[in-house]
Amino acid sequence: MLSAIDGNGGEQVIDSLADIAPDFAQYLLEFPFGDIYARPGLDLRSREIATIAALTAIGHAQPQLKVHIAAGLNVGLTREEIVETIMQMAVYAGFPAALNGLFAAREVFAREA
Repeated sequence: MLSAIDGNGGEQVIDSLADIAPDFAQYLLEFPFGDIYARPGLDLRSREIATIAALTAIGHAQPQLKVHIAAGLNVGLTREEIVETIMQMAVYAGFPAALNGLFAAREVFAREA
């Protein structure tokens, strides 16, 4: 499920934990990607919209937000859908959080171009 969503971006996160917290890396694989993302209630596009919205609203999770913006593109979200999702968060999480999200999206879009 991880590679279907994140491509190699998720593997890079898992690999980056190998020397400090390999057990945490295992938890990161098993719970979100083994249990939650695999549930039948939402498709992967909907799950990534929700994840992008949540990470934008948090306002201080740019590394994770960038991974999930790339994942959104990987599962078929358009740049416009991602931008609109982030802009929607200005209403509920504030303009600073939305601005941070838009800057993260710009960076990912430039990398993915």
